[in-house]
Amino acid sequence: MKKVVTIIFLFIIIAGFKNDKPAYRIFNADGKKATYAKLLKDAMDADVVFFGELHNNPICHWLQYELTVDLYTEKNGEIVLGAEMFEADNQLILNEYLTGKISAKSYKKEARLWPNYSTDYAPLVDFAKDSGLMFIATNIPRRYASLVYKQGLEGLDALSAQAKLYIAPLPIEYDSTLNCYLSMLEGMENMGGHVTKTLPMAQAVKDATMAYNIAGYAESGSLFIHYNGSYHSDNFESILWYLNKYKPGLKIVTIASVEQNDMDNLKDEFKNRANFIVAVPEDMTKTH
Repeated sequence: MKKVVTIIFLFIIIAGFKNDKPAYRIFNADGKKATYAKLLKDAMDADVVFFGELHNNPICHWLQYELTVDLYTEKNGEIVLGAEMFEADNQLILNEYLTGKISAKSYKKEARLWPNYSTDYAPLVDFAKDSGLMFIATNIPRRYASLVYKQGLEGLDALSAQAKLYIAPLPIEYDSTLNCYLSMLEGMENMGGHVTKTLPMAQAVKDATMAYNIAGYAESGSLFIHYNGSYHSDNFESILWYLNKYKPGLKIVTIASVEQNDMDNLKDEFKNRANFIVAVPEDMTKTH
């Protein structure tokens, strides 16, 4: 009788796992299931970790925070944080908040924060503040990206020397054949929209500036964690293409985020997108 009860109990456990509703699964580049422990181990050995997120996905933001805290612990606090969501000309304001020189109210009023800052990025910034970490505003000021969209990369040449301090060194190298930029044009064509060749240029100047600012702090043996939209680091292009030019030889680990209904198998289209792919159910609650 005891043996029968044990078998029934095991069956219930197995059935429960089979019918579980996981909030996420981690896969490696080949599409095989991976563990958080494996992701953490590889991230610990990297010089730069790119956490590519879906901006409105709460699981991405939760995992970013958990990974950051764990890496801080494992690296004895020797980490630097940086993010696409902060523009380079706001570094002074960000620094003043991190060091307690200005109030949270002043910081939030002046720093041009994203609408979902309070729920999605404040926990990371406040962790940096409480832990005495640097947090780098890596992105180009949006007004200059907008200028590129309107005039092309040549539009940057007329900017003042002061303005150019917030941009990667000019001229910005641009390869229109890279899939990350080519696909933007193809996507516009497929949607029947007006094809503007300067759109991927505006993306490229963001990638270049983020890469340049990361390169200024990334060193072999240290750890820089960068948070960005997944498309800025997917397929080892975009920011990585520029970073490998500005500072070759860095050990980089990338994390991509995707949405799909099947949590047991990674879609073929998502394989090899990054070193690790975080799959989240398509019907996951959004933060905005």
